[in-house]
Amino acid sequence: MSDDEPPRPRGRAKGDSSAFSVSLERGLRILSAFGGDRSVLGIADLARAVGLNKSTTYRYVATLTKLEYIRQDPETRKYFLGPRVVDLGFAAIDSMELTRVAGPVLQALADETGFTVSMALCDGPDVVYVDRRRSSRRNALAMDLNLHVGSRLPAYCTSMGKVLLAHKNPAALRQILDRTDLARRGPKTITNREQLLAALAKVRQSAVAVNDEELAPGLRSFAAPVRDRVGEVVAAVNVAVHLTSAPATMEALAARLEPPLRRTAAEISKRLGYRPRGQQSFQ
Repeated sequence: MSDDEPPRPRGRAKGDSSAFSVSLERGLRILSAFGGDRSVLGIADLARAVGLNKSTTYRYVATLTKLEYIRQDPETRKYFLGPRVVDLGFAAIDSMELTRVAGPVLQALADETGFTVSMALCDGPDVVYVDRRRSSRRNALAMDLNLHVGSRLPAYCTSMGKVLLAHKNPAALRQILDRTDLARRGPKTITNREQLLAALAKVRQSAVAVNDEELAPGLRSFAAPVRDRVGEVVAAVNVAVHLTSAPATMEALAARLEPPLRRTAAEISKRLGYRPRGQQSFQ
């Protein structure tokens, strides 16, 4: 076996090779080499730690450095972990805390409404699902769409995405939309940037976003923001329904689903430490 061919990871079946990225594995092995008393490493140190030759290791290190996952000390020429790794760590901690706090409340909303309930975070032009709950009721009207924790969807044509975009500052929102292809995904997708900005302004005012067949035919959803202790919108919660199981008008659905949805988002925000103005504690 050559230096450029890492050993097959334990627990990975031979049949999984088509879904396995060797390049990604190598990059992660390099990042994992930093730790404990090995917080600063040179190319030779990293090559030995991950079992690659120096030239191959340098290529990966150069890429990770450009992406700010690794930084180089200009004097010693050695490397240490960069700010992007720190950001990922804090994001992971925040996400775990968020799902731990939100889980029971999301399940209660799913059981109350009979529909599938989800929570998502914003990652650039996408939303990433971090929790998804189906009702335990016998007559539950689950909305699957083959989505699961970790699934990503375009933010512009989803209710949770519109909530998260609506609360971005103008500069951040502009950068995201510059990277977004407003392609038609459903019969009512908003494909005009000015119309989307107008819709996001309404979301900011009402604190609820609606997806009326914008992502897929027949799919409707309502979403509300989740705020952290300083009032920043950190996530969104939605209830998804389909015309085949809930053929009511959007107005009727809104009257039925928005109150418990708002209550759920407010409860999760409260558990994260958020207090609306006038309700702060003066301890």
